[in-house]
Amino acid sequence: MAKNKTRETNVGVEEFINSFVDSDQKRQDSFELLGLMRDVSGFEPKMWGPSIIGFGSYHYKYASGHEGDAPLVGFSPRKNEFSLYVFTGLDDHEPLLSDLGKFRRGKACIYVKKLSDVNQKALTSLMNKTIEYLTTKYEKDQN
Repeated sequence: MAKNKTRETNVGVEEFINSFVDSDQKRQDSFELLGLMRDVSGFEPKMWGPSIIGFGSYHYKYASGHEGDAPLVGFSPRKNEFSLYVFTGLDDHEPLLSDLGKFRRGKACIYVKKLSDVNQKALTSLMNKTIEYLTTKYEKDQN
């Protein structure tokens, strides 16, 4: 079975932001997200793969047998927008997006151009619910 490419690394988070993020606004937003996600999750940021900044972790195992580790929440300062890994993608959690602000979404990822486009109170609620869900689901699955 193939190894998961997105694994925790030893690359420094601030070093990554300062060397990879070329826009002053995106760099400022990245440092603001670091503080917000650290406060909400209670975990220090770590690099996951070459470009994801993650907070905390959980171990998942799918029915297919595929398993691995992933951050509870995180983000990646991509060239055109931020990828925010803060959403479960569950239908039950859809209402948490209603007050979030200006974003687009993938299955379980939120994309924003800049941090000021989103309501940080709604983002905090979304992260709290995601962390609660992941820790409960995967803690239960491992026992």
